[in-house]
Amino acid sequence: MKMSPAIFPPSGIGDARPANQAVLDWVDEITKLTEPENIFWCDGSDRENEFLIGESLKENLLSKLNQKKVPRSYLHRSDPNDVARVEQFTFVCTPTKEEAGPTNNWSEPGETYTKLRGLLKGAMRGRTLFVIPYIMGPPDSPLTKVGFEITDSKYVVLNMRIMTRMGEIAVKRLGNDPNAEWNRGVHSLLDINPERRFICHFPQDNAIISVGSGYGGNVLLSKKCLALRIGSYLARKQGWLAEHMLILGVESPDGRKHYVAAAFPSACGKTNFAMLIPPAHFKGWKVTTVGDDIGWMRIRDGRLYAVNPENGYFGVVPGTSYQSNPNAMRSIAHDTIYTNVALNDDSDVWWEGKDGPPPAHAIDWRGNEWTPQSKEKAAHPNSRFTTPMRNNPALDSDVEKGEGVPISAIIFGGRRSDTVPLVYQAFDWNHGVYLGATMASETTAAATGAVGRVRRDPMAMLPFCGYNIGDYFQHWLDIGKRLTNPPLIFNVNWFRKGADRKFLWPGFGENMRVLKWIIDRCEESGGALKSPIGWLPSPHDLDLAGLDIDRNAVDELLGLDHEEWQKEIAAHKEFFDSLGGVVPEELQKQRDQLAARFMT
Repeated sequence: MKMSPAIFPPSGIGDARPANQAVLDWVDEITKLTEPENIFWCDGSDRENEFLIGESLKENLLSKLNQKKVPRSYLHRSDPNDVARVEQFTFVCTPTKEEAGPTNNWSEPGETYTKLRGLLKGAMRGRTLFVIPYIMGPPDSPLTKVGFEITDSKYVVLNMRIMTRMGEIAVKRLGNDPNAEWNRGVHSLLDINPERRFICHFPQDNAIISVGSGYGGNVLLSKKCLALRIGSYLARKQGWLAEHMLILGVESPDGRKHYVAAAFPSACGKTNFAMLIPPAHFKGWKVTTVGDDIGWMRIRDGRLYAVNPENGYFGVVPGTSYQSNPNAMRSIAHDTIYTNVALNDDSDVWWEGKDGPPPAHAIDWRGNEWTPQSKEKAAHPNSRFTTPMRNNPALDSDVEKGEGVPISAIIFGGRRSDTVPLVYQAFDWNHGVYLGATMASETTAAATGAVGRVRRDPMAMLPFCGYNIGDYFQHWLDIGKRLTNPPLIFNVNWFRKGADRKFLWPGFGENMRVLKWIIDRCEESGGALKSPIGWLPSPHDLDLAGLDIDRNAVDELLGLDHEEWQKEIAAHKEFFDSLGGVVPEELQKQRDQLAARFMT
């Protein structure tokens, strides 16, 4: 095989080649299929990273930013047709359609492999094939998974180095056993043609193939693909949970600490909540981040313990500021890859919602001239940052703890402008599963399609559950039977609006007031009123001291409109019916009980 001196790494870079023959045979198979010019085994080292950044700058894949303002940081622009996850081209390929279930796009495995092999044949001619060994999870965790991703994208390699623990650590974790569990991931940019864009998951084979995209959510195969779609399949099979959840720690002034996991759909404030800074009124309280997007949880001693499988953050940029999320701003102040944001005249990045006035002139995310008078946004609504979790000043001290952190509460939440109150607590585990199964959110720019439509998004896993959603619900119910000390389950809604269509709740750091009530309930010290939907705080149960908010707004935030809830319950039935008979009887019973409570 010819080695290109312009691309092939200098001596001493790369070549994190495993001794595991199964991996070597697989790489050899994909190499023969794709016909690359050369092969690069990634080791994740600083030297390798510098080399690949240099090559990417030469090829205009990256632009160097102002090194005084954002040290060691770079800008990438993706193709304008390739800016978000493509759920319509994402497939779960199981032997039967029933195994994939009604919420997934299904494709027959044999036919899909044949189609994808046809697209991959010769796809890397003139390109470098990169092999990325990585692990998801703390190095010593029993939940940690090994993956190998093959890609022809330097952007993917650079982002995977941030988002995963890459290189020799994965090679050692895998070992030499040819029967060891590991994920096979293949990605090729092809020609970034939407008509030849497919993200396909083969749960029984622990395999992922993604072609035709360069966007992170479609091509960082460790993230949504392995951590959630394949991960959820493995979790059911192996008796744990792989969830679209942030994990945070909250510590009181007297040193009592709890951990909370929360599931919000994409672009609904997960990162803000995970990095929450308590307002001045809560002096002495500390909130720390374990993870901002994905939680893997297993049962130990009758409790759920969670780890964050990721090593970095791939977050939405617009709206991020020192006012909304100071810790995120500090995290992305250096060693960050920005994707599809604007570039101002002094080579600094800018986006809508950033602190200060907009620049008088910038180059927008498409590479066009931009001024404040322009009709188009300077940064794409789904523009992203990729940054190491080590950059977060509020990183939890136990983030690398292999056994995980004990979860006291699980929170479900979505973006709802009406109906759903600020916060309420489920009556018990099964009722909490029902809250998660019926949660809904108004759609955002994080996925292609209409924005602002109310979509049912069970446990924020609608796009990410890698098997039949009915079996997924049952798995949650079964997990509850094994828990002797289950977390309490809550629902939150930061996005309720008043008659003037303005948000009633200030959100951001003030969400600490809701979190405090949740912790009070976990410690059996917080008051609540029983309502048809669950336990609701009264205005007196929430610590609102020092908050400039109208009493009527608080009443509206915590109020239940019975007419709206009749529509909501009907929507729950419509959603369950749309799933075609897969919903467990227990959840159907929970819906009937909810409806009955509104009749009494």
